[in-house]
Amino acid sequence: MIMNSARQPNSSEPINQKVPMNYINELLSDALSTPITFEEYLNSYAEKVGDLVNEFIPRGSHVDMDRYLYAPLVEYSKNGGKRHRPLICFASCIAVGGDARRAVSVAAAIEHFHTAALIHDDIADEAELRRGEPCLHLAEGMGLAINMGDLGLSLVNGTVAKDPLLDNDVKVRAITELIDMTQRTIEGQAMDIGWARDARYDITPEDYLVMATHKTAFYSGAVPLALGAIVGGASEAQIEALRNFGLDTGLAFQIQDDLLNLIGSEESTQKDFRSDITEGKRTLVVVHALQNSCNSDRLVEILSSKEKDPAVLAEAVAIMEECGSIEYARNFAENLTAIAKNRLLEMVEPSAARDLLLSMADWFVSRLK
Repeated sequence: MIMNSARQPNSSEPINQKVPMNYINELLSDALSTPITFEEYLNSYAEKVGDLVNEFIPRGSHVDMDRYLYAPLVEYSKNGGKRHRPLICFASCIAVGGDARRAVSVAAAIEHFHTAALIHDDIADEAELRRGEPCLHLAEGMGLAINMGDLGLSLVNGTVAKDPLLDNDVKVRAITELIDMTQRTIEGQAMDIGWARDARYDITPEDYLVMATHKTAFYSGAVPLALGAIVGGASEAQIEALRNFGLDTGLAFQIQDDLLNLIGSEESTQKDFRSDITEGKRTLVVVHALQNSCNSDRLVEILSSKEKDPAVLAEAVAIMEECGSIEYARNFAENLTAIAKNRLLEMVEPSAARDLLLSMADWFVSRLK
């Protein structure tokens, strides 16, 4: 018989669930009632919103559950980056006249999905660093990291289902959105991993756009904005306008992320610099370079070799630069952003929250400037 002498109360409930519900409007009131840039918004509120999100990770009913599962996941989530997904969810809710308290659970759900996706992605990519720290599978071991990623996924729908502020029909719609988001993200990830596994170099820019839209744009832009609008009581036209704005800007975000990995800096990426080359990623830059026959044989050789030598990685970047592929990708992202901003202006009434979302679109493509 196993004796459990380390039980904790209320193990099935999020920690202090009532606290973030009560203070979120006060927390964000200054940011979303006066002019502020998106970067200022992130810098001012990322840590506080991160604390809010982490309160939805439950405690274990046994000390070893905390030791091997909950506590490491909380610590990993604390190193959570800019928290742009929950923050744009709140901005979307307020932009349509909603109460930010109603967006807390959906914002937390998306961030928990993001955490789970990063854990699993790093395992699949055999990555070493995430935001300047060792990846979870290196710090805690492969098996426990997979388990923590699975827990993150389990928190997604459960967080919304337990929200006392949402009516059942809103919960069902929100959970349906989250299920679709999860499927689309996994579809995009399958394409990305499959291309690398099968040494596919026949990928077109159109193929890349399908992959990146599914892998990133839905959960990094479209769904956070759509869910914020849904719980905020927006019209169907507003919901779709914000969803489309998120698809375009989310895709631009991924393209810019690819560029940052290639021509940013190791400090700015806070992960393995130029690891996309080591992993043989078929980014828009790579696909364009291969299609335009820019020393493509050498580029394929480097992409296939899991190369980590900085000089060889720099050689690959030089090949992409020589045939204009980096400039092509940058221009593509900027054009997407311009189109998205015009659509939002037409469909959402003027407000500080709408201005913040417009600033978000610019920030997504200005992180290298």
